[in-house]
Amino acid sequence: MGTSAGTSDQIERLRAEGLAALAASRNESDLLDAKGRFFGKKGAISEILKGIGSLSVEERKVVGSEANRARAELESVFEERLASIREQERVAREGLDRLDVTLPGRCQVPGHRHPISQTMADIISVFRRLGFSVQGGPDVEKDYYNFEALNFPPEHPARDMQDTFYVESDAGDLVLRTHTSPIQIRTMERMRPPVRIIAPGAVYRSDSDITHSPMFHQVEGLAVDRNITMADLKGLLTEFCRMTFGPGKPLRFRPSFFPFTEPSAEVDIQCVICGGGGCRVCKNSGWLEILGAGMVDPAVFGFVDYDPEEFSGFAFGMGVERIAMLRHGISDIRLFFENDIRFLSQF
Repeated sequence: MGTSAGTSDQIERLRAEGLAALAASRNESDLLDAKGRFFGKKGAISEILKGIGSLSVEERKVVGSEANRARAELESVFEERLASIREQERVAREGLDRLDVTLPGRCQVPGHRHPISQTMADIISVFRRLGFSVQGGPDVEKDYYNFEALNFPPEHPARDMQDTFYVESDAGDLVLRTHTSPIQIRTMERMRPPVRIIAPGAVYRSDSDITHSPMFHQVEGLAVDRNITMADLKGLLTEFCRMTFGPGKPLRFRPSFFPFTEPSAEVDIQCVICGGGGCRVCKNSGWLEILGAGMVDPAVFGFVDYDPEEFSGFAFGMGVERIAMLRHGISDIRLFFENDIRFLSQF
């Protein structure tokens, strides 16, 4: 290796050349190349350190100290240059190195309501104008309010019509409500007629396909007073459909069954897609089902201490997603819950 003086001169020369090479590097590849030549594992300074064994103890201390000091300095400059080059590349890549003052400013794109929230708000607004107040209730409901007080006895086959989520609890039989009808029972327990309410909210059923979701939304309505008839119900729903879908949409009532209403009806509106001519959406029938309704069964009044000889009433319920699908021509309910901005930005 020679004398320690000659080695010290060599280290100083390598240090100077290394600094010059780092300063001249224009990209990360150039930096790595300089590191490999001068202070990497197989660089010139590292080779000097490997060969100091032929020197005396005192000379090894001097040469080792100088070599390590030179390598540490080169490492520090390397890190600084690497960070600087990477920042320059980022700025160039993102176009931040120039400012075009003629470009318009960047503004926040305003958000808007989800189509389900908007449809829910529209339905509530219609019924408020028709004289109904809004009532709410718990999503986790007692079996009594969700089924029994609505004339669903424990073994009633109508319970099979609703695939229910049951909740384990020491407080008794609890379910995720399958409809918002329990709100009607809770309201009648604390109010005497006349009653005119709607009950909007989320409901839950173990069902999922292109027209069903495990969680969806309903708006149910209830009116109880003296001398309420089916004609009042039909007039109300006809006006609701006019205000929601526009004038000139024929309505029809089909006989149906619900445990809590008698008589009961399914309510259809003329297909908003084909105008009644028949299409794929309405299965060529010309009609689309929008809600269920009927006169409150006297047995339900027995659970809330209403005299069925004195009072009568009607109830109805609709799926908010169903109304939104009809209003916007959407065929798959799952689109509402996938949070795809390409879909949601259309509303």
